[in-house]
Amino acid sequence: MFDAKLTLVSHYLCPYVQRAVIVLTEKAVAFELRYVDLSAKPDWFLTISPLGKVPLLIVRQGDGAETVLFESAAICEYLEETQSGARLHPADPLTRARHRGWIEFGSSILSDLWGFETATDEGTYEAKRKALIDKFGRVETELNDGPFFAGGVFSLVDAVFAPIFRYFDVFDTITPTGIFDALPRVRAWRAELASRQSVRDAVTHDYPHRLKVFLMDRDAWLLKRAA
Repeated sequence: MFDAKLTLVSHYLCPYVQRAVIVLTEKAVAFELRYVDLSAKPDWFLTISPLGKVPLLIVRQGDGAETVLFESAAICEYLEETQSGARLHPADPLTRARHRGWIEFGSSILSDLWGFETATDEGTYEAKRKALIDKFGRVETELNDGPFFAGGVFSLVDAVFAPIFRYFDVFDTITPTGIFDALPRVRAWRAELASRQSVRDAVTHDYPHRLKVFLMDRDAWLLKRAA
């Protein structure tokens, strides 16, 4: 299994794909990226993706057998268990379970973030903005001296939150959101993750442009607010 060839099926903006890319990069694992257009999903993709979503990890073993993994949590756990390099999950079972909980919390933030970025009116935008402030406020109380979620060690929780913060790197070039204004520990964590090479390399150079096009296509209030 360790000599398997890995292909990650991706979409340019997907934060869940970015998690897997960050993990692969942190572990120095060779892999191929294959992009799909989720607005016009090809038949080969629908055949192998049970949920019609990315990421998918195609694992080609030495005997030619192929296995397709779906869901970012399952993919990242597989990589943690099978690949050498940096360990991204705590060894202690209780701490590891706690980290898994915060990974799920990160996914819940992405749900609110979707509503925030696709809001087309001020009321929805403000409601989602408040929800994000509340959730990041909970994160603030969990952080200590950093620089990462678990202190000095980069973990899967960091790989989950880095793509979340990346959205705001683009949003901030459009209009201030104020979401992190009262959260100094979150701001410091965000800055540390933004500077990490694996995080920077998890997207293509035109990610900001693609995200802005996405906002324009959805008539996002974020853009109207800046106008």
